[in-house]
Amino acid sequence: MPFSSLGLRAELLRAIDAQGYDVPTPIQAQAIPTVLAGGDILAGAQTGTGKTAAFALPILQLLHGRPRTGRQPRALVLTPTRELAAQVEESVRTYGQFLPLRTAVIFGGVGIQPQVERLRVGVDLVVATPGRLLDHAGQGTIDLSRIEILVLDEADRMLDMGFIHDIRRVLKLLPTRRQNLLFSATYSAEIEQLATGILRSPTFIEVARRNDTADLVRQLAHPVDKTRKRELLSHLIHAGGWEQVLVFTRTKHGANRLSDQLANDGISSAAIHGNKSQSARTRALLGFKQGEVRALVATDIAARGLDIDRLPHVVNYELPNVPEDYVHRIGRTGRAGSEGTALSLVSPDEHKLLADIQRLLKRKIPLHTILGFEPLPAGAVPPDPEPVRFHRPRPATNARPQGPNPHRQGAPRQGRSGHGIRQAG
Repeated sequence: MPFSSLGLRAELLRAIDAQGYDVPTPIQAQAIPTVLAGGDILAGAQTGTGKTAAFALPILQLLHGRPRTGRQPRALVLTPTRELAAQVEESVRTYGQFLPLRTAVIFGGVGIQPQVERLRVGVDLVVATPGRLLDHAGQGTIDLSRIEILVLDEADRMLDMGFIHDIRRVLKLLPTRRQNLLFSATYSAEIEQLATGILRSPTFIEVARRNDTADLVRQLAHPVDKTRKRELLSHLIHAGGWEQVLVFTRTKHGANRLSDQLANDGISSAAIHGNKSQSARTRALLGFKQGEVRALVATDIAARGLDIDRLPHVVNYELPNVPEDYVHRIGRTGRAGSEGTALSLVSPDEHKLLADIQRLLKRKIPLHTILGFEPLPAGAVPPDPEPVRFHRPRPATNARPQGPNPHRQGAPRQGRSGHGIRQAG
């Protein structure tokens, strides 16, 4: 079924064609006609399924077909993170490039005045994080009384991040008569309660099993002592010749420390987390996209919303305390038809966390012990972790390092066509 069969305008079809898309994804095929018809939606979809286009395309068409009566925004997309807000707004602009509609993106961590100026000119659609949106509302720089369509994107993560009260404050600023679209990768009692209070006779769309992981993601767990995790990670990156890997830690401090350790092992790396400035996070993402950063180390909150095209590897350096976060983490790979691998480095103290994840997924994650990194017997004293010396380039010589897995750092970096942050969500 081609996009042309979904009832979209020629200008939108032209923009879709310019992006190289021919056939809609399952969620796009189901959601676009429903949104065009004015119905509410409750959509269960993993990231990477094309959900941004599923709501952006029909919203753009609806806004274009309705007369403007002022400068107030008529559509609002709420997202949990700055990165996701920026990417959604970029996608909306890409799809709407041939329509005379204006958009704005609003999030914290950057100056508010450019956003004020953008809103003063007048916009049709706003993509925002809840906190900064409420700042604008409190200062009177945005008027939400004309919102016709509301999108809650990645609603489950917004609840996980404690945004429920902010969401309720935003809802009080909106007209009661509006169209509502709610997207969530996982489900909980809180999500069902939120949906019940917002949606009116919604169409339920589910393109992935509840709390499931992408079928194209190969999952594997490596048992290893906690003190040797960094050593094993460096070994895997070097031995496998990985050029792009997203690594998850539990804490901001842990992300910084691991990024520094990987750099000492000869692996270009960067960390992103909530304490990093927005400009630093943007630089890290751009470096990762362009291949200058080989390993991007992230916390769960910072990585939520990262849409990285054809990302081959995700590593859980530390398992998450909340099993649902595992689903979100490994959903960064195996996206839009591309295969990926998700590896978890599991120390003995994390066995319960692994069991909780497997219980949620209703499946076993295969365990594979790497030779030379076997966990020590209980009670044994672990040695100090060794630096990964054999990966270091030797100065003033052309001799290649010896060993079964020589480091390829001296070789020219291969191009990675297609890798990068996707525009089409």
